[in-house]
Amino acid sequence: MATNLIDIVEATQLKDDVPSFDPGATVVVHLRVVEGDKERIQKYEGVVLQKRGSGSNQTFTVRKNSGGVGVERIFPMHSPRIAQIDVKRQGHVRRARLNYLRDRTGKSARLRERRTS
Repeated sequence: MATNLIDIVEATQLKDDVPSFDPGATVVVHLRVVEGDKERIQKYEGVVLQKRGSGSNQTFTVRKNSGGVGVERIFPMHSPRIAQIDVKRQGHVRRARLNYLRDRTGKSARLRERRTS
């Protein structure tokens, strides 16, 4: 009974407009940033290293290169701070966790694009 109530409450918190993407995809996350009384949209573009969790606890990690330094950020999938997620390309990978990309730079850090027919 208690788990059914929790599932009902969690279902009201889930977003409907989340696109499907897997690790290896290049995504652009549009974030709502509040500075004082102003609000603006900031874009964060990078490669998805992993997805984890389920339901309202689902998160994904995005890695980008900023000024020659690798930056990773973990986003809650159904957060109200995320305005939009755009999938630019799907990478062809054979793993669910792409931690090996942390050690790579340049051409060796590239991923092949997944073919769609």
